[in-house]
Parts: sequence; C-alpha cells; structure tokens
Amino acid sequence: MPEGDGKVEHIERLRVPPGYHEAARLDVYITRFLPNASRNKVQQGIKAGHVTVSGTIVVKPSHPVQAGDEIMMRLMRPPPLAVEPEPIPLDIVYEDEVLLVVNKAAGMVVHPAYGNRTGTLVHALLYHVGGGTFSVEDDHESEEEEDVGLSTIHAAPVAAGDLSIRPGIVHRLDKDTSGLLVVAKTDAAHTHLAKQFLNRTIQRRYLALVWGVPSPESGTIDTWLARDPRDRKRMAVVSEGKGKQAITHFEAVEEFRHTALLRFRLETGRTHQIRVHAQHINHPVLGDATYGGNRLVYGPTGGSRHAFFKNLFHTMPRQALHAHTLGFRHPASGELLHFVAELPDDMQYVLDRLRTVEGA
Repeated sequence: MPEGDGKVEHIERLRVPPGYHEAARLDVYITRFLPNASRNKVQQGIKAGHVTVSGTIVVKPSHPVQAGDEIMMRLMRPPPLAVEPEPIPLDIVYEDEVLLVVNKAAGMVVHPAYGNRTGTLVHALLYHVGGGTFSVEDDHESEEEEDVGLSTIHAAPVAAGDLSIRPGIVHRLDKDTSGLLVVAKTDAAHTHLAKQFLNRTIQRRYLALVWGVPSPESGTIDTWLARDPRDRKRMAVVSEGKGKQAITHFEAVEEFRHTALLRFRLETGRTHQIRVHAQHINHPVLGDATYGGNRLVYGPTGGSRHAFFKNLFHTMPRQALHAHTLGFRHPASGELLHFVAELPDDMQYVLDRLRTVEGA
C-alpha cells in the first residue's frame, strides 16, 4: 500500500455487508481481502492516509469496522511484468503450428528473470512467432488473453518478487549451455510435452568435455540435489531425501591424456544436474567456473600447458556442455521426433585442439 518508485495507483473497494457484527480492526479486515499484502503493509497504508471509511480518511489501524461501511484503499502496485518481442536471430531446427525446436546459442538466457530483463530466448521467440507483448499482472493471476503465439500455461511468476516470465518454455538450459530446446506454441502442446518430461520419456543427450578420464568409462550417477547452503547460486549433492533425486547416465565417447568427451543422458532434469554430477565423480566440465572446471584439474601444471588451457578458456569462456540430441512424441500426431545439433564452433575448436595437443 505505501508508495514506491515505478509503481502505479490502484483503487480497491470493500463494502461491509449488512448484519456484520464482528467489529474487527480495520487492518485485520482489509488484510483478509488482500492475500498478497501483509498486515504490516496494510497498517502502513492506513497510517499514511490511503484508506477511507464511508468517505472519511481513517489513520488508525485499530478502527472498528461496522456493518454498511464502504472501505476504499489506494494501493500502490508495480506495473505489470511484461516481455516485448525483440528481433534476435534464432537457429530454428524445426517448426510447425504447435511447437518449435531451437538450437540455443551459449550466452543466451532462456527467459526473463532478475538481472536479465531483455535479450532472452523468450524475447526472441515472441518476435519470431509474430506475437505481441506478453504481460502478467503483479498478482500473478491475470495474464493477458491476447494470443501471443506461445503457450501461456505456467508462464507467470510462481512467487511474490519473482520476475520470471516463461511463455512457451517447457524446459530450460543454463545460460552458458548450448543446444536443443523444445518450445510450445499452444497450451495443449505444452501440457502434453510436460507430461513426457514428467514420465521421463523425453530423450535428451548432451556432449561435454570433462577433466580426466572416468573409470569405468560408463555408468550411472544417482544422487539427491538441492541448493548449496553456502552459495545459493550453486547446487550440491545432499543426503537422500533432503532434495530432489537426480539420475544421470554417462559414457566416454573419446579419451585424451587428461580430458575426455563424454555423452550424458538425463533421466531427470534438475538445475545444473550434469555439471554437479560431473563434479561429484571428480570429472568437472571443462571451463565450468561454478563447479571447479576452469582450472587445471588433471595433468601437468607447467607454464606451457597452463598457457594452452588459458587460451582455450579465452576462446570458450563457458562450460563445455551442449544439448546434442532431443527426442519426443509430437503432441498432436504422436510421431516420434528426433533432432541433432552439432557442436557449436567454440566447443568444436576446443575439442580439435585437445585432439591435436593432448591426444592419447
């Protein structure tokens, strides 16, 4: 209710019904009807003179409410969250009337969130499909009815203060992970695809360059993941039942002296799953600053080798992780679709240099 920068005024009216006999405090009564406002904020608004009762300003939160009272409140709300279409190039692998598959470039954030209000995949998708601005009211309950060309199911923020807006987004990739994503254009397609993810029938395989050579060369990592209590931007392996179960299968594709190219297959889809699991088995993804992969982990640490990898990290300033293949059943036809996105230039360059300099 108190005023704030960038906020807009909204008037809320309440009529106390005849026969009301509770004589509740004004702040308590109002709070019942404003589920997104705390009692403390309601009290601040009353004291600031933003509430009238039957035409008279009341500044005491303890004022008793009577039958027939007409309560009017001036609420200061943030403007609706909105995403504007932006003409950002996209690598569209497949598209029809209900979905599309995009090969996301490394460095692109999937959807708007705190710190990334423009330049995301969602902004680019809205432009690509010819949609208009997608906006969500701050109460997260009234999305625009206008067709924006993307599914709107689960598109609104999930909690107060959340700035994430996700039209069309069925699943995500980390900002610095490249590769394949399926995007829903309709709510029906979104629901169908989401069920495939829930039932673990989506086929997702990633290629990653990692430190060291796993022994054995293939296996399954089955742990529980949760936010790292020491750093909320990281995920961590935790005790069973303390987080969410995460299952990743891996196999070596190509081995070098102190690094390897691995293929990962996701059975679940947790935040940072492959990156955390790779670190957990002591083979962090090459270049991954968050999980210890941006330093020499295996092999000699001499000047020439240090310079070699410094150059590689300069060329590819991100984790060497790419969503290589994606398979699912088409929501409308039931046809099994399968897509492949070859390694992006930066990761291919690093792979070629490892073959030349550190080949087994």
